[in-house]
Amino acid sequence: MSAAAQAAVRVLLCDDHAVVRAGLRALLSSTGGIEVAGEAGDGQEVLAMAARLRPDVVLMDLHLGTGMDGVAATSLLTAPDADGWAPRVLVLTMFDTDADIARAVAAGATGYLLKVEPPEKLFAAIRDAAAGRTVLSRAVTDRVVSGIRAPAPALTARERDILARLTQGLGNREIARALFLSEATVKTHLSRVYAKLGVRTRAGAVAEATRLRLVP
Repeated sequence: MSAAAQAAVRVLLCDDHAVVRAGLRALLSSTGGIEVAGEAGDGQEVLAMAARLRPDVVLMDLHLGTGMDGVAATSLLTAPDADGWAPRVLVLTMFDTDADIARAVAAGATGYLLKVEPPEKLFAAIRDAAAGRTVLSRAVTDRVVSGIRAPAPALTARERDILARLTQGLGNREIARALFLSEATVKTHLSRVYAKLGVRTRAGAVAEATRLRLVP
């Protein structure tokens, strides 16, 4: 079957800025083989529209203002429904932080593209995502490769236990109770974890642990 005879890739846009959505719709409408099926401005709306429109690809921004963010929406979108259907999710964002990349990929995103990419790259990425091929911006690829090459810090089993509970949002007292330790001991272990991860705060430790996949 020729490319012209193939069905167009149906795309659902999700971005909390109406101007951005309008720009993307105009851009995607300028090329053949891609059809904009609809637009959503937040996480809840994109879930409802995807269920109704059943697009091939959801072009997803990660930061959607208040309410459900793009990562949570991606996780729900990529879980097959009762018929086994799920769209591909292609992240399109301004942010290339390690934490954002790790969270999006873990949520099931097929690709991660930055908004600075040229239109031709976006068109190709949408088609590749629809075909199930992984798509990453060059800058994102470089960060992923660097993360693979850099050795993960060596944490003890106890430090990993504490870090896992830290990522669950538990405070020092709750961690101490869960692991039958004193709060002082928990604080000592946390200070060592911070030093090994090269961070200074709880939030930094959670982000770095997520990036390095040190916890489930």
